[in-house]
Amino acid sequence: MRFLLLFLLLFTTGNMFSQLGFCTGSKGDPIFHETFGAGAGTGEALPAGVTHYNYVAQIPYTDGEYTITGNTGQNNGNWHSIPPTTISGGKALIVNAAFTPGIFYETTISGLCEATTYEFSAFLMNIFNPSNDACVTNEVPINVKFQILDETGNIVLAEGNTGDVYSSINPVWSQKALTFRSQAGQNKVILKMFNNGVGGCGNDLAIDDIIFRSCGDLTEVTSAGIDEDELVVCPQDVPARVNLTATPDFRVYNTHAFQWQESTDGENWQDLPGETSQEFTSEAIFSTKYFRVKVAEDEVNLDDSFCSSASEAFAVIITGTPMAPVSLGDVTACRGDAIPALRVQILEDENVFWYDAPSGGNLIAAGNPNFIPEEAGTYYAETRKIKSECAASSRTAVTLSLFSKPEVLDESLQLCPEQPLTLDAGAGNYSYLWASGEMTRQIVVVQPGNYFVNITNAQGCSAVKNFEVKTVDVAGISAVRSEGSTVIIIPENSGSFQYSLDGINFKDSNMFTNISGGIYTAYQRDLAGCKTVSKEFPHIVIPKFITPNNDGYNDRFELRGVEYFKASEIRIFDRYGRLVAQGRGEDFSWNGLLHEKELPAEDYWFHIFIDGFDPVKGSFSLLR
Repeated sequence: MRFLLLFLLLFTTGNMFSQLGFCTGSKGDPIFHETFGAGAGTGEALPAGVTHYNYVAQIPYTDGEYTITGNTGQNNGNWHSIPPTTISGGKALIVNAAFTPGIFYETTISGLCEATTYEFSAFLMNIFNPSNDACVTNEVPINVKFQILDETGNIVLAEGNTGDVYSSINPVWSQKALTFRSQAGQNKVILKMFNNGVGGCGNDLAIDDIIFRSCGDLTEVTSAGIDEDELVVCPQDVPARVNLTATPDFRVYNTHAFQWQESTDGENWQDLPGETSQEFTSEAIFSTKYFRVKVAEDEVNLDDSFCSSASEAFAVIITGTPMAPVSLGDVTACRGDAIPALRVQILEDENVFWYDAPSGGNLIAAGNPNFIPEEAGTYYAETRKIKSECAASSRTAVTLSLFSKPEVLDESLQLCPEQPLTLDAGAGNYSYLWASGEMTRQIVVVQPGNYFVNITNAQGCSAVKNFEVKTVDVAGISAVRSEGSTVIIIPENSGSFQYSLDGINFKDSNMFTNISGGIYTAYQRDLAGCKTVSKEFPHIVIPKFITPNNDGYNDRFELRGVEYFKASEIRIFDRYGRLVAQGRGEDFSWNGLLHEKELPAEDYWFHIFIDGFDPVKGSFSLLR
């Protein structure tokens, strides 16, 4: 009932509109707080005489019914499932307004202090859910008037009207408030709630947390030279004293009576005997204390928390000596991996600061007991009490060590046909774990494929070495070509091979330069050494061009290397296939003449015949 009155007053229109609003000063303890009960089930009916509406122990589907419940939307899809209010939660008063406007709630509230300003506050909600389209164009909004009357019921002290309050998509509680002043000799009021709207689709409301408390001036407690509402005292400055001044804002009271109080936890308060002045000086303070002042317009009301108001607390916080952080252990990590945090444990009322030195040094992080450094080293954490400029604790060292991973190089190997291949992970103070589960440095494989081994060093850092095992490339020599003093071994098959001209010194390149003429053997082998093939070949150094100008350079077409063969013959043709020169290879020399006449500058072809070898054919240029 008190809630409805408060709500009605808050939304009052017309002459009472100026009275709507919350108490802007300090508030006393609630003289009345209607929660309608805890839990989510259905509550008991209201006492006799409070309402003429019909109580139902279920959802009030019919106009003129009410219930007490926390499950409004459980069995009624047209209503919101109301969330608990911000104060008590639990149940609420649910009203389905009657067709005829009129009073639906009335009760008497006693225990008021005379000549005192009060605030009513309450939470209200239109519980109809418009998203179901049940009312579409004919929704009836809730519209409530509430009155505060003297105990005779003849004098209206305050009243208000909500006006039309329509439903909303989301269920939202709205807290409303009203202030008024009791009269001399008055300690009771009557609260009445009226339904101003007619029944129909909609006009369904919930009310909860009706509160009635005294309203006084907003009283500020200050201490000279301190801007905040607390004084932090370091251990070396104990005991402490504080001088406080109470300054009311005169918004409500014309005169003021004071009573200072103290508390050790900020919740349970005790009066300080004799401390009734506007100013207060504490005794010696050895541990954290809270101080506030009760204020009333008349001294007689100071002893009643329902008839006075209290300021916000002023705290004198005696900080303890901060404890050095407790290290949760040094940390190791492998280079290249994510660096874990260095961690320390601190108390809840302390803050942590990280430094790079055991004393002095640079502040590198603050506020978090977990710190991730960028590099290896020892770091130092200290604590200070929160909101304190007092001395810090001693510093705690925590070390990060970074270790290198094993250095590995992946390998690509060839597997000889029908022969096993040994894979070697490499020597060192390591442990090994192959994909196959073997834990040895070496394993033997007989099938091509991809193999890998996890190699771990003594510091627990690991690296993976991969082996690509392919079937060996088949060695074979297609031909050997001489280009001047260069010999090129032409492979018969594609792949990776090594080459040699002596069968001892092999290299990856198939080209050999600055080779003298003669009979040689070309060698080719696969990378696994499975097979080595060879081919004997003649290497004759044949000029690419001649310039018969008698300057001593390249004047004649001559062969180098034919002297190593038993017999050889050379023939030279022009572009028309005409034989222009012929002779034994070992003493052959041609200067570009035919019948003592100079032949034209152009390309000429040669055929070289060597006993025991295939003919060698090619071309050269005659330049003039």
